[in-house]
Amino acid sequence: MRPIVQVPDPVLRETCAPVEAFDAALRDLADDMLATMYDAPGRGLAAPQIGRPIRLFVMDVAWKEGEPRPQVFVNPEIVEASDERVTREEGCLSIPGRTSRVSRPADIALRWQDLDGAPQEGRFDGFAATCVQHELDHLDGVLCIDREEPPSEEPGA
Repeated sequence: MRPIVQVPDPVLRETCAPVEAFDAALRDLADDMLATMYDAPGRGLAAPQIGRPIRLFVMDVAWKEGEPRPQVFVNPEIVEASDERVTREEGCLSIPGRTSRVSRPADIALRWQDLDGAPQEGRFDGFAATCVQHELDHLDGVLCIDREEPPSEEPGA
């Protein structure tokens, strides 16, 4: 396991470099990231959150409700996003004790590489789409607090 970097560490604001070496060190890093994520306990963790500014994140959106289904995304990029948006409360392991209301596309298509460097594609919706976008933001130096929606004004308030 690795320590999780907290704001205001500058590594969280870096645009991460693409992964070029698909080797045992990358596999070990992904394994460490998954162990760190589960221990936190979180549902996603990006490499800059452990001080590594590379385009890699891990995710398991359902493990708290059932069996673990870890996923590893190397050099991910969104190739399509729906016009429909959904707003959710997002927490972040690098910003403990705080949540942010963030509006994001409800459905996305993603392209990435696996740990062997093989190209992958998939569609994500619901909470999984939110989680992918949150982790991908980390790879571009963007935090959920940067996308936070202003509080809505209640009529008559």
